[in-house]
Amino acid sequence: MAHDVVSTDNAPRAIGPYAQAAVARGSKMIFCSGQIPLDPHSGHMVGAGNLRAETTQVMHNLAAVLAAAGASLADVVRTTIFLTDLQHFATVNEVYGSFFSGPHPARATVQVVALPRGAQVEIDAIAVLA
Repeated sequence: MAHDVVSTDNAPRAIGPYAQAAVARGSKMIFCSGQIPLDPHSGHMVGAGNLRAETTQVMHNLAAVLAAAGASLADVVRTTIFLTDLQHFATVNEVYGSFFSGPHPARATVQVVALPRGAQVEIDAIAVLA
């Protein structure tokens, strides 16, 4: 195995055949799976269509997965944001940006047809520990 699996109860459990994150052995790179706005304790969606609430929960979930790997959002070097409607980019960007204080990670944002459990936003991340 070329990586170690990261798992925490402070973020939603994987809802498929994947890990919350993986740390590449022999490096300090952490690859976080995409997070949707699931409450890690109840397993229910957060926000009920409120994009700000959904994005906030996604960012909290990412932070929890990173913490379980010994990292934080400050260690993130790359993210991908998946949106079901790019017209909501400004709202997601505002919430997302409030979780980072420069230097900001590289990022791509793409529109998708649908996301798991009816989410409007999903974000994944790559972090590097010094």
